[in-house]
Amino acid sequence: MNDSRITTPFGAHSTAADIVAGIDLDGRRAIVTGAASGIGVETARALASANAEVTLAVRDIAAGERVAAQISASTGNTRVRVAALDLADPASIAAFVAGWTGPLHILINNAGIMAPPLTRTPQGWELQFGTNHLGHFALTTGLYGALAAAGRSRVVSLSSRGHQNAGIDFDDINFERRDYDPWVAYGQSKTANILFAVEADKRWAAAGITVNAVHPGAIIASNLTRYMSQQELDAAKASGEEFKTPEQGAATAVLVATWPALDGVGGRYFEDCNEAVRGASGQSGVAGYALDPEAAARLWRVSTEMLVARI
Repeated sequence: MNDSRITTPFGAHSTAADIVAGIDLDGRRAIVTGAASGIGVETARALASANAEVTLAVRDIAAGERVAAQISASTGNTRVRVAALDLADPASIAAFVAGWTGPLHILINNAGIMAPPLTRTPQGWELQFGTNHLGHFALTTGLYGALAAAGRSRVVSLSSRGHQNAGIDFDDINFERRDYDPWVAYGQSKTANILFAVEADKRWAAAGITVNAVHPGAIIASNLTRYMSQQELDAAKASGEEFKTPEQGAATAVLVATWPALDGVGGRYFEDCNEAVRGASGQSGVAGYALDPEAAARLWRVSTEMLVARI
């Protein structure tokens, strides 16, 4: 990673609509996972407003169809589609990939789950790692051919400042020996989202695919907080932190997916519409371990092995 930090004219209060003002994505095809609620809706809306063909990849098809209709009505873009995708189910991911034809210009890995009680997928994976990382890993690698066929494509991996809670415990990823802590597990999965971007960009840049990670910001009005207790929600609101609207929360992902000045820029982590400071901690910045190329390469190998072993 180049030490020169990328800055833009946008900031924490910018909205996704601000980002795409003046950008025309006509002829571009995009997928947004988890686009039936929260910032996923506003991400898809912004891409559609810029004339992209947008596929909402969602678990709840009925909810996805309602959102698609709303987006088409508000943008005038009728090229808003819905497809079934359950990131915790390898068979669902395989079916989605098999059903995709033609090039793919933008993939925004937005869906996620945060701090549930200990839950395992049928494969035995801890649910947050399995969904937030492995599901998107399988989806993105499965769509490699479509991304490469686009000639110039971008992948955005939604992480979180929660990555600062934990690196990857390669000796016990699935909490089989250590005590389960939902926030440590969440942090591990969000670190994985950044490491994926580092390694994927390294592997795929020559094919014209750039991959970056983003922190959307803190957003209370989101289904992501459904596992938080009222006490945790109250504490967050009382912390003095400035929360974003869903429209503001979608801005950084939309910027990384569309801003012309970021052509060919990959393997980085952005927050508040600018590249984050490396080594910072607390409410901003990116932990050094989340950009470690050796850990990124190791995670890629381990993830591939876990997916192959699922059968």
